[in-house]
Amino acid sequence: MTSPADEIVELLKRSQKILLCAHIFPDGDALGSQLGLAHALEAMGKEVYLYCEEPASYLLEFLPGCDKLRPFFPDDHDFDCAISLDCGDQRRLGNMAAELVELQPFVVIDHHAGHQDFGDLRWVDHKRSSTGEMVYDLIRLLGRRITRDCAYCIYTAILTDTGSFRYESTTSHTMRVAAELMDYGISVPEICGHIYDNYTTNRLQLLQQVLSTLELHADEKIAVIRVTMDLFNTTGTTGADTELFINFPRSIQSVKVVVFLKETPDDLVGVSMRAKGEVDVAKVARSFGGGGHINAAGFKLPDVTCDELCDRLLAELLPLV
Repeated sequence: MTSPADEIVELLKRSQKILLCAHIFPDGDALGSQLGLAHALEAMGKEVYLYCEEPASYLLEFLPGCDKLRPFFPDDHDFDCAISLDCGDQRRLGNMAAELVELQPFVVIDHHAGHQDFGDLRWVDHKRSSTGEMVYDLIRLLGRRITRDCAYCIYTAILTDTGSFRYESTTSHTMRVAAELMDYGISVPEICGHIYDNYTTNRLQLLQQVLSTLELHADEKIAVIRVTMDLFNTTGTTGADTELFINFPRSIQSVKVVVFLKETPDDLVGVSMRAKGEVDVAKVARSFGGGGHINAAGFKLPDVTCDELCDRLLAELLPLV
């Protein structure tokens, strides 16, 4: 029986002009997977168009190929196929979602639990640590040698989505893939430096203020932190600067769930959640119109304050811990 991965391989082999896209506000896995696959396809002589609704976060601009991201469609839409990477819901493709899925055939490669089926050909495996891990296996099935730039991007994808190989999604296969990627000449200290040792003074001041908002609930099993637009303005920072902040309260021994409430410039409140063990925050996120993984999920809501949303979330989370 032919697997979805095998079908995608055959499609890619006969395709020449390919569009790659990922979810809005792409994280390390989404962007690393998109760019990593692009490098592999270009090495095969394919013409690749990289669609991204907004520029990459300055924290990920070090990834080779970021300069090729485009926030618009080319005049010529005549693609042989389009591929969505790391997107669990069509809505998360952004403002051009309807136009993107009209590109035929539209392929989906994703690892989110609770994936909302869309597209013409889907390879979804929620047991994978990351979409980057799946992209690596796809390239190997294509029989192509991985370039250094490709390895650089895919390693970053896996590193970031496994929490530096700390999350339960990390498997022995994940570690073997990471080891093989190192053999292509990438510098792990260099990548880790870009991701973890990249604090400006302003970002550190923001972290200090955000951690001062820490609240603990349910016998210290639930942690809540928050950031307001006032904090962004006074520290001269943006939402991108909050990347990885959620890991600090997650490191508290007793904590099972972390909620990070974030005000946005467009008057929404964004929520990121992280969990340990069997607590399914993706299910909670879906009840608010969002999604994600069992231990990492999120959503955004309009017309609500951080306090109101915190109360609603605690009501959902308390029975789970």
